[in-house]
Parts: sequence; C-alpha cells; structure tokens
Amino acid sequence: MVAIAEIKSQITLKEFLTLPETKPYNEYLNGKIQQKPMPQGEHSTLQTRLVTVINEVALPKKLAHAFTELRCTFAGSSIVPDISVFTWERIPKTEKGRIANRFEIAPDWAIEILSPEQSANKVIKKIMFCMSKGSQIGWLIDPEDESVMIFKPNQFPEMKSEDNILPVLNSLQELQLSVQEMFTWLDIN
Repeated sequence: MVAIAEIKSQITLKEFLTLPETKPYNEYLNGKIQQKPMPQGEHSTLQTRLVTVINEVALPKKLAHAFTELRCTFAGSSIVPDISVFTWERIPKTEKGRIANRFEIAPDWAIEILSPEQSANKVIKKIMFCMSKGSQIGWLIDPEDESVMIFKPNQFPEMKSEDNILPVLNSLQELQLSVQEMFTWLDIN
C-alpha cells in the first residue's frame, strides 16, 4: 500500500485531474495527493450553517456565492476547501451565463473547519497557499477550542474567540457573526 501511495503522489496535476473523484475528496497541493478526512457532526453542522448564513446575505444582492466542497484548481494545485466564497463578478460562468463546473481560480474567501484527526499545519498550508494566490481572507475554524484563526494577505494570522466579530469579505460587511454565536449552532439543547 505504501508503494501505491508513493506512486500516486508522483503524478502531475493533469494526471491527478483525470482520476475519478473520491469521498472523502483527494487534493493535490505542492505536488502531493492528500485525502481530506470525512466530515463528522460538528464539522458538517458548522459547514452547512455557515454557508447558509453567508448566502442569505450574499445571494439576494449578488455580492458573492458560498460553495461547499468545491474543487478549485489553480496555480498548479487542486484543492477542495470546506467552504469557498467567490465575489459575484469572479464566479466562473459558462457561455450561457450559468455557473461553470470548473473553478480554475483561487476563492476570494477560503474556510476550513478542523477535524479531530486533521493536521492543523496541513490545513494552514492550504489556506496560506490560497492567500498567496489571491484569496482576500481565510478562516481556520477549530471546534475543539472554539476559536477561528484569521488569515489576510501580507499580515500575521490573528485569533478570534468568544464575542469577537469575525472579519468577512469587504463586500459582505453587513454579515455580523461572532465566534460565540457560530459555536452555539452546535448546541441542540
């Protein structure tokens, strides 16, 4: 099995993109294939609610669109952020004006939700890659300690917790969400 994994990690991006999709998804970053962990309860809840909240603000005014598990292939890599948000004018479209199937640009906002068995550093590398290729903001949500690490271009990451309001894309400033409010979504009592 190790030999197969090593061979698979030696393929090109073009070869990677011809492979069948897997669940959980495989990503191709820095010339290596990595499999994302399968989402669990907290992850799935945060992902679903966050996309809904973002799109409730973004879609009616055609400001942006949040997507879950969308493959983004750009700058020699192919990643699947938990949530990718694209400003309206940057959403890839077909000739008919429909949303394209292939997104070959970095998301404007990349959001990752840390799973218990996931390496924080691997996820941070992915967010930093997005930031280096044009993303405006990145979030790393850590359900275990109820915090969110915020990434912005050319700045040190900052940590948000409790009643801190989370920064969002400039076009979505009416979206006011605190860390504490976001983590209340996990409480079903």
